[in-house]
Amino acid sequence: MRFAAALALSLALPAAAHAQVQRTDDYLSRMDADGDGKVSLPEYLDWMGYAFDRMDRDRDGVLSPAEQPGGKGKPITRDAHRAQLAERFRKQDANRDGHLDARELAAPPR
Repeated sequence: MRFAAALALSLALPAAAHAQVQRTDDYLSRMDADGDGKVSLPEYLDWMGYAFDRMDRDRDGVLSPAEQPGGKGKPITRDAHRAQLAERFRKQDANRDGHLDARELAAPPR
């Protein structure tokens, strides 16, 4: 359940925080901080971690249940959230090149 809550958090809030993003290509261009046409793990973590940082109102590095959607769930540390995001990145990196292209960003994690 903890993973599901963190996954929902990482999927829902970046989309809300970056509401202008409409297509996969938009995500690629926004996430690709160095403009090389692909998303590295650090770029992915920075983009997807935005929601965590916005929700962590007391800036203690932990999302308490009160800081999570619906006020429910177990506390989630920033490190645990980043580890879950890194795992999702690895699952989406279908060709295992250490980067996500537009096709991999559009595909659900395996």
